[in-house]
Amino acid sequence: MAYRDTQHALRKLTAVAAVQGGYFTAQQAEQAGYVYPHLTYHVNRGNFERVGRGLYRIPTIPLSEHDDLIRLTLWSRGRDDVPQAVVSHQSALSLHELSDMLPGKVHLTVPRSFRRAAPPGCTLHKTDIAEYESTAWGVYRVTTPLRTLTDIAAESAVPSEQLRVAVHDALERGLVVLSRLRAAAADTDPHSRLPKLVAALS
Repeated sequence: MAYRDTQHALRKLTAVAAVQGGYFTAQQAEQAGYVYPHLTYHVNRGNFERVGRGLYRIPTIPLSEHDDLIRLTLWSRGRDDVPQAVVSHQSALSLHELSDMLPGKVHLTVPRSFRRAAPPGCTLHKTDIAEYESTAWGVYRVTTPLRTLTDIAAESAVPSEQLRVAVHDALERGLVVLSRLRAAAADTDPHSRLPKLVAALS
């Protein structure tokens, strides 16, 4: 009986990890039937890998294409075990294929109340994002093309020419609508480059 329970717990946990690039949280493991001593045992045996605070991985599951985005998204989870970070800025621009520049770091936007320090290789932007300003891409969420362009325009990290090309590409591909882009430009940060770009479109 115990053997069957163990196998059931493993199958349940593996099913969860399989859609998360092999990762699972301690809370997800507990829901599958693993308590902390079980996790420690399996880590010591090499069946699981501990990759962060309360975050583990099943090494036999192949890494996903965007492994870093999955790992950092799960790292950002709150006490309710729900991720708080949204992939944004240069990282979102790359995912939407609006730039051929590969960001040197993963850019995430987290709520203003977020208290953790950014891990190596990650840049955190603190602001509150409305639910309609991001979309689910599997495990992680990504800012919409419109929100991404608005975020990029408010900073100087991406050259203006690259931003201009991204705006044109987004319009041509139907990722953003000109009327909504104009509305965003009229309601953006005073230092944003978006109003000037939109005015040039006219």
